[in-house]
Amino acid sequence: MTSGRAGEQVDRLGLRETPPRVLVLTAAVTLTALVAAVVGLSLPHRLPADDPIPAPARYGMAVAVLAVAQLFRLRFRAAGGMVSITWGEAALIICLYLVPPGWLPSATLLGAGLAWSALSAFGERRPALEVVRIAASLAAASAVAVSVTTALGRPLLTAPTPTLAAAMVAGSVTYLLVTAWLGGVTLGLRHGVPIGPALFAAVRGKLLMFVGNVAVGLVVVALLEVDPRWLLLLPPPLWLLQQTYRHRLRADQERRTWRAFADATAALNQLDERGVASAAVTGALALFDAELVDVDVARGDGRWRRYRGDAAGGLVDREIAQPGSEEPDEHELVRPLAVGAVPVGRLRVRFPRTAPPSGRERDAVAAYGDALAAALHDAATHRELRLVTARSSYEAVHDPLTGLVNRAAMLGKGDQALRQLAHDHPVALLLLDIDQFKEVNDTLGHAAGDQLLRLTANRLGALARTGDLLGRLGGDEFALLLTSVPVVADRTAPMAYALRQAREIAERLATPTEVAGVRMSVEVSVGVVVADAGTADLTELLRRADIAMYQAKEGGGNVAAYDSTRDAASTDQLALLAELREALKVEDQLVLALQPAVDLSTGAPTGVEALIRWRHPRRGWLSPVDFIRPVENSEQLGTFTRYVLDKALAVAAGWAREGLEVPISVNLSARSLLDPRLPTEIAEALRRHQVPPQRLVLEITETVVMSELEVIDEVLATLRSMGVQLAVDDFGTGFSSLTFLTRIAVDELKVDRSFVIRMVDSPEAAAIVRTTVGLAHELGLRVVAEGVETAEQRSALAELGCTAAQGYHFFKPMPADKISAVLGTLLDEARPNVFPLRADGAS
Repeated sequence: MTSGRAGEQVDRLGLRETPPRVLVLTAAVTLTALVAAVVGLSLPHRLPADDPIPAPARYGMAVAVLAVAQLFRLRFRAAGGMVSITWGEAALIICLYLVPPGWLPSATLLGAGLAWSALSAFGERRPALEVVRIAASLAAASAVAVSVTTALGRPLLTAPTPTLAAAMVAGSVTYLLVTAWLGGVTLGLRHGVPIGPALFAAVRGKLLMFVGNVAVGLVVVALLEVDPRWLLLLPPPLWLLQQTYRHRLRADQERRTWRAFADATAALNQLDERGVASAAVTGALALFDAELVDVDVARGDGRWRRYRGDAAGGLVDREIAQPGSEEPDEHELVRPLAVGAVPVGRLRVRFPRTAPPSGRERDAVAAYGDALAAALHDAATHRELRLVTARSSYEAVHDPLTGLVNRAAMLGKGDQALRQLAHDHPVALLLLDIDQFKEVNDTLGHAAGDQLLRLTANRLGALARTGDLLGRLGGDEFALLLTSVPVVADRTAPMAYALRQAREIAERLATPTEVAGVRMSVEVSVGVVVADAGTADLTELLRRADIAMYQAKEGGGNVAAYDSTRDAASTDQLALLAELREALKVEDQLVLALQPAVDLSTGAPTGVEALIRWRHPRRGWLSPVDFIRPVENSEQLGTFTRYVLDKALAVAAGWAREGLEVPISVNLSARSLLDPRLPTEIAEALRRHQVPPQRLVLEITETVVMSELEVIDEVLATLRSMGVQLAVDDFGTGFSSLTFLTRIAVDELKVDRSFVIRMVDSPEAAAIVRTTVGLAHELGLRVVAEGVETAEQRSALAELGCTAAQGYHFFKPMPADKISAVLGTLLDEARPNVFPLRADGAS
């Protein structure tokens, strides 16, 4: 059993490219072999006096047998190089019978040297030093094996008995272990790898052939003892046995190779570039028994990074220039990595010089490269998705100009902070408005206004304390929630503290600064409200602070505290609720305004949103923003919800009678979902109007996810089981949009109009719309863009993959008696392209 190097043009002796440690080992083994040969030949031999075969002839026969045993070899790849397995054990047993034991070291040295020289001359081009090392290793192993065998028996010209056969087997085992050990040590010293794997692979690969070699050797000895002419029958069985060994070795190696291939490709299933590349390097080193592996990764920004691993287990990575197109040498395989026409990197595998790549390994590297390319592409895609998602999530809750939290996040995080405090813990809210901000914009330009807003935000951020919540509400309004208000016995102390903080902030902001080259002082009006954490939500605190801020502006000072006696909203709301009670009893005050959504490619209607309007006899036309919030906080919410649903379903029933199969959408308050009777009431209304459940779409907001009440989940689950569809209104404005979709199963996402309006000029808004559309497609949901006002917005939405939209660009909200004709016209013009409206992927 040997290991060697082949297939490369080297110096004739092989001294230049042989590591010094291997040179030392070769010298030691060669010296050992020569000493064993000389000592063996000097020992007296005990051939019979009447031996018909002269001693030189017997010696020549031994040399020939040992040479032939090396010529008929099998090879397989192991860690660090190719391992050859031969008929050495069979030749050893035969020669122990033919010649005195002392002759075997020299005969092995000569026979193996001749055989490997011939193999080098006619095929593998091995350097002389390598041939010497192989021959010396085999001679040294035979010397040790002869010593073991002769210590147990005398095999020379002796019929094999069980005892003698056992001695020969012991010698053969010794020969196997010594040659395997010397081969493993050589590979380990040459390539810097542990000798254990190579030694184990060599012994495992040789095990079956070793058993056959011992059996063949003993059979030949027995035939020589009985009648040498029987040997003429051996060539065909030996040839079949050789083919059996070859097939078994190849099958075993391929089985282990494909198992390793499956493990290596499975390890590529990582979510980041470093994980994929590291797994690829480790897997290629093990799979191909390579001495060096490079995985060069092409980054999206044009940079390249190289991950390099060697057989010793080292792994490093560094930035590199784009790899050139130089031709690899015969011991390297280079595979460009691409997915379709998109290049993602390059794989380079350097095989040991003792084991150049074969055709099978070229195919395996190609297959492994394809798997690696797909894994790197997936990792890059996942990275981009993470960045876009993180950016979108950040932008959804932060003001893009100042980096502060926006109004939606301020409301959500503020309410969360209030819930975490004790019910009677005092909190303060400061609402700030920059005075003469419009004049700055008009005089110095919007760029100067933006600079002023950023400057104000930075100063406020420096003044805020740990635990405070600072946000920009929009325009020139900022809010600061103080949660660390001192708790003392004096009930007036919290307000005094808050007013002190407000005046200090106003004074600090008034410090002169330069904006657009003009030195100015930033004057602000601050409204201050103080309340116990459990008595109001942040929306109510903002309303009160807004009143206080306008009191500050009207009073001529910078700071004003909230005065409940000047708050007319509470009495006005009570009057409004009383008037609403009367409006619900008549038919002509609360009316529906219906706005269709259309398919961007076909123009077909995909649904109609029902919007409620109040034709107030004294106040005039009121939009929902004027009365919905008081209704949601009153006991009239249930009656109001049933009223709107009844009107909407009556309209949908009329459409059905006209053959218009279009769903109608109704906005549902989050508080309505707390009523477990809601599904039953909706089911009764559907039955009464004979409207199929799938024609009703209930639009809910993301604030539903803020509640952890089980009743909401139960109500929504019941509605879905009935067949009613659910849509998420104003998607993306909440700070937990993605969490929302993992909790509530819905059919449709509606992109908030604030992103649609800005998407043409704002890459950030366009990214949010693109991410929302992609997310909807991945989840099998319909997606509708709200607030489309221009053809440019419509075109941009179509390019981003949005399938449906609504807004003034298509239709303004219209009365129920006019929309039927509009829907009929849209359906007639787009009839061939209408798709089913259930949640099956169609919009």
